[in-house]
Amino acid sequence: MAAAYISGAEVLFRMTEGIIFYETGKYSVILFLLIGMFFKGASIKTTPFWIYLIILIPGILVASQTLDYEVVFRKAVAFNLAGPVCLGIAALYCYYKKITGVQFNYILMFLLLPLVCHMFYLFLYTPSIGESLSSGTNSNYAASGYFGPNQISTVMGLGAFLLATRLFIIKVPIINLIDLILFGMISYRAIVTFSRGGVITALICIILFLIFYYYNQSSKGKSSINKKIIFLFTAVFVTWFITSIFTQGLIDYRYTNRDAAGKLEDDITTGRTELIVSELQGFYENPFIGVGVGKAKEYRSEATGFETASHNEISRLLSEHGIFGLLAILILIFVPIVFWFKFKNNYYFMAFVAFWFLTINHSAMRIALPAFVYGLALLYIVDEKKNPVHRKRLAGQ
Repeated sequence: MAAAYISGAEVLFRMTEGIIFYETGKYSVILFLLIGMFFKGASIKTTPFWIYLIILIPGILVASQTLDYEVVFRKAVAFNLAGPVCLGIAALYCYYKKITGVQFNYILMFLLLPLVCHMFYLFLYTPSIGESLSSGTNSNYAASGYFGPNQISTVMGLGAFLLATRLFIIKVPIINLIDLILFGMISYRAIVTFSRGGVITALICIILFLIFYYYNQSSKGKSSINKKIIFLFTAVFVTWFITSIFTQGLIDYRYTNRDAAGKLEDDITTGRTELIVSELQGFYENPFIGVGVGKAKEYRSEATGFETASHNEISRLLSEHGIFGLLAILILIFVPIVFWFKFKNNYYFMAFVAFWFLTINHSAMRIALPAFVYGLALLYIVDEKKNPVHRKRLAGQ
């Protein structure tokens, strides 16, 4: 719960300078989960994730030889490995860990509440949308609280996803109504960032959740779900319609890849393709040991003249770690898939894995959220009906 709360609040803390240093969120999540492993241990089946963490080490050794002398070695390594290590620790702690459905819902609540708080902060401390449209159809820093629109879009998108799923998991009408209103509000804040990654990711996650949840319901249950799906997507269309009015139609241009004048733009990825190509070039030229942790940014600067941080964790792992990075990616993708086919007891599994994969492909691992959500996908949720908890009777009962 502590790790969930910090993961949800990290971007808000960064915006309001409420943390000790920039990477406090990732280090806090790592610390809380290490404390959990110290007291509760970890599954003996976590060997793949120990291998994943170990194969990150050679990249550090390579970086000690390849990074420029002007670069502070400790900071470069820590900044680039904090996310992957956070992911590894989350996977170690969560993999095969048994948890009840009630406990799982509490964790999601601890993840959601700071996101809702963040949403209200944005409503209170950002200018009106009409005053912040000067950037045209580009990512809108003013509407994002003068912070990274990509990160704001990501966290607001996850909040929208969690609120959407609560409409089906929580079966209390008044709570459903409140969640539906909050869903519209938080979706609006995600959309007006003009950063598409988090919004599209949230929509895909909602669809994946609904597919698996719907498939596992009875005929009577499906009838009730159909009504809620109609309410949910009605809320989506109403939110989009309102946002389109407030943004004077610019949001429609943004999602159809047009500029403020309505002209179709050439690159739908807003320059990310060039970043990926430059990193894959580094992998092509150094396929076995890579260019070293933190060196991809320098390599890109030397090759293209532009010193831009990576937006794609997959290509960065390949570039900086070489064949070890490829092995790390295969572990992170296939271990959860094997786990899913074995148990299939978590409606959120596919949505959480999709959130992790899509997020690291448009926003790298700048925040702890995708790492922690990846870990949640690996929890073993106990079916309390099939596995009732037997409590000892106290003396005199």
